[in-house]
Amino acid sequence: MKPLLRALLWPLKWLLALLILFEEWGWEPLRRVLARIAGWPGFRWLDAAIRRLPPYAALAVLGVPALALLPIKLGALWLLQQGHAAWGVALIVAAKLVGTAVVAHLFSLTQPALMRLAWFARVYAAWTGWKDALLAQVRASWPWRAGRVLKRRWRQRVSRWSGP
Repeated sequence: MKPLLRALLWPLKWLLALLILFEEWGWEPLRRVLARIAGWPGFRWLDAAIRRLPPYAALAVLGVPALALLPIKLGALWLLQQGHAAWGVALIVAAKLVGTAVVAHLFSLTQPALMRLAWFARVYAAWTGWKDALLAQVRASWPWRAGRVLKRRWRQRVSRWSGP
């Protein structure tokens, strides 16, 4: 029974891994972009206020992007339903990028407060351990390694074409 269950869950595991890889790829660069914006004079006070939040208020702040982007995502679904697939998908991708940037920045501000919650620290440690193990499996797989080889070859060709 276990092999059958494992075979059935395999595609779901790889889909989840791809989603996590996208988040990993975008998390840090998007966080840096938003941190630059947050450094503007009008936003500095907001970052400072968020850093001072108590743990449960910090947890509530992490829910704000999801609630704020819900109407936009519903609008994207409406566009898809109306037959405007390109606009709907573009809006969903834009919402995902903005949401990832905002959550990454907010998490960097609230993580010290959140880690004071014992249950959150345990869940976070379990999540990161599981995520790291999954990503290690993906990175050890032949499609990932083959993709890295292709990427390296492509970069070498581009550098040869563009000159020294």
